[in-house]
Amino acid sequence: MERLLQHLTDMHHIDEALRDDLRNSFRELRIPKGEFLIREGRICRHLYFLEQGCLRGFYNLDGREVTHWFGFENDFVTSFHSFTTREPAIESIQLLEDCILWEIPKSKLDELLAAHHKAERLLRMAYEKYYIRLEERYVNAQFKTAPELYGRLLERMPHIIERVPLGYIASYLGMSQETLSRARGRLSR
Repeated sequence: MERLLQHLTDMHHIDEALRDDLRNSFRELRIPKGEFLIREGRICRHLYFLEQGCLRGFYNLDGREVTHWFGFENDFVTSFHSFTTREPAIESIQLLEDCILWEIPKSKLDELLAAHHKAERLLRMAYEKYYIRLEERYVNAQFKTAPELYGRLLERMPHIIERVPLGYIASYLGMSQETLSRARGRLSR
């Protein structure tokens, strides 16, 4: 819990009343590698803070999995569309490592937002960060070569190679494993 509170404080000052309500609203989860946080077709009713571990969000497209994001320490994760609209998720979220997460149900989050103006600001800042990452991913996919995409990924997430299977990285970058191998080779020269 302290890591979550510190992360929020680093984003924006929080007072003791909000700090206490946050402590009473989040619940710790310890989930092993390979498990799913949410599966496609189910409604996502929680927002999560990833304290420790790594996970991925992916879609099923014609029988194959397409990874579209990764979550690492200090990320807020959820199936944002499902969480916001309360419609069934079109993605699944799978743990790639044993994880420690803090979850808050949407109903509790709504109570916090109604009671604390600073909670609204924190949520907005988390959503802005998520949106910026999506836009960067879209723009990069449209205009960058495979070596540029891989190089940019390493700049932003240098730890990803040790923590995520190459097949998931290739899927995330929108390329085959062979293309990823060639891109890695060009960068290592």
